[in-house]
Amino acid sequence: AGVYFPLGSKYAEMLNNHSDIIEATAVTSGASVTNAKAIGSGECQAALLQNDVAYYALKGTNMFDAAIPELKGVACLYPETIQFVVLADSSIMSLADLAGKNVAVGAPGSGTAVACEQILTAAGIWSGITRFDLNFAEAASALKLGEVDAGFIVAGAPTPAIEELAISSDVRILEIPDAILDSLLASGYPFYVRQNIPAGTYGMAGGAATVAVQAMLAVRSDLSENVVYDMTKILFTQLDELRTAHTKGNEVTLQTALDGMSLTLHPGAVKYFKEAGVNVPSSLT
Repeated sequence: AGVYFPLGSKYAEMLNNHSDIIEATAVTSGASVTNAKAIGSGECQAALLQNDVAYYALKGTNMFDAAIPELKGVACLYPETIQFVVLADSSIMSLADLAGKNVAVGAPGSGTAVACEQILTAAGIWSGITRFDLNFAEAASALKLGEVDAGFIVAGAPTPAIEELAISSDVRILEIPDAILDSLLASGYPFYVRQNIPAGTYGMAGGAATVAVQAMLAVRSDLSENVVYDMTKILFTQLDELRTAHTKGNEVTLQTALDGMSLTLHPGAVKYFKEAGVNVPSSLT
């Protein structure tokens, strides 16, 4: 019910159609943290995940008990928008109003759950909410049924789970003020950036000022240079095809591929970027 699966499924299809050396299969998962660990264990060879989670995985900090040195970067893709969703008629108008409320914070072990804790800690209310460990689809359903007062989702906007909810129930996105963003940055979370959700999204009359991290594509370090070169080349030369899967595909560009990159790049990706005329900072190689 997020963006990873439609984009990832289309990308796997593109790899199968345009490479003679890759056979790809898209699989569902528990999101960023699970995906990073799956690369570490060898369960998967490529994954979509948040750039902040990738950084924590590489360092073995926060939700990771051990570092995952096998992670290598391919490209950053698009902003993953932080979305606190409430029903339009809710009395909750700000993050502070979430105190004492039931909040769906994300699937257990997910980057979403970690981001929720960071943001609500910055707002001073993390210990004051009742937490429900729900994924995007479960959060939307629970919100509709009144089982939770707010749902927390980190995904490209518009997010399918919220779009589906908005068909039957008017929704709002809570704003995240500058003071919270400043607190996050000061707390050592440099991945958060200002993001604005435009009016009209989910049928909302007005926009919402929130924050975002970046979605990125990572691979295992032991993949061959030729395979990752093909993966990178196909991603950026077949963007029109990728964009048919989700509107977030429109934000994937070669020009922004290294913006927010939190991992060193796989040599196969470096080879393609240099061939395509992209300046690759020495810090990423």
